[in-house]
Amino acid sequence: MSDLGAGFGYLIKGQRWVLGHGRWFGFGLLPALVTLVVYAGALVGLGYGADDFVGWATPFADDWSSPWLGLLRNTLTVLVFAFGIFLAVITFTAATLLVGQPFYESLSEEVDRSEGGEVPGSGLPLWRELWISARDSVRILVRVALYGVVLFALGFIPVIGQTVVPVLGFCVTGYFLSEELTAVALQRRGMVLKDRLALLRTRRMMVLGFGVPLALAFVVPFVAVLLMPGAVAGATLLARELTAPPSPVAEPAPSSPYTLHKD
Repeated sequence: MSDLGAGFGYLIKGQRWVLGHGRWFGFGLLPALVTLVVYAGALVGLGYGADDFVGWATPFADDWSSPWLGLLRNTLTVLVFAFGIFLAVITFTAATLLVGQPFYESLSEEVDRSEGGEVPGSGLPLWRELWISARDSVRILVRVALYGVVLFALGFIPVIGQTVVPVLGFCVTGYFLSEELTAVALQRRGMVLKDRLALLRTRRMMVLGFGVPLALAFVVPFVAVLLMPGAVAGATLLARELTAPPSPVAEPAPSSPYTLHKD
């Protein structure tokens, strides 16, 4: 449980860090705002076009009588729009990090610098970093989608589907959200996706303590925009903790030959 609290603590520390460095908070908002505008436009377009898409996809129902035609197509229209919102939620962070790669990498470096010690750099050109980020994000989204299919199926189980499954869903989302955010700092340290996932598994509770509250907050779009700079800063602090060398265990001092012993 201590790791769970420590993970949440890094999320809070990240928000405090950007609030104490207002310039970096402003820079970190720009990519999230751009992504939000694009996603909002796409969802508005989906809202206007979902019924036409459903009508095109269900020609077999053209001759159905009322109310079955309306019931089918209205239900499918709602499901299409809900699926669009789901995609927007699970891809928002990946898209924002991709759009803001130079901003967030600079922010992460500044956090490392302010904490002291080495400030690692990938040494890769920008186009290469963008390619690696995009490729790894797709791999993560595929994993999330596979978990999503399993959880969707489990959602039909009475009681469990309405209680346990939503909790598991937020845990999965938070875990991989942490991976995407810590990737900014860990990629600069030369860690590939496989190594990053292995590292996160060593401190699962800490990763969940960081990612699950963030996943809950990111359900609200404007909150996601405001928290994004601090999330990157907090993920950098978390990455520093995960990659820190273990503290040496103090050995007991040897007994002195001159120590007096009672008979």
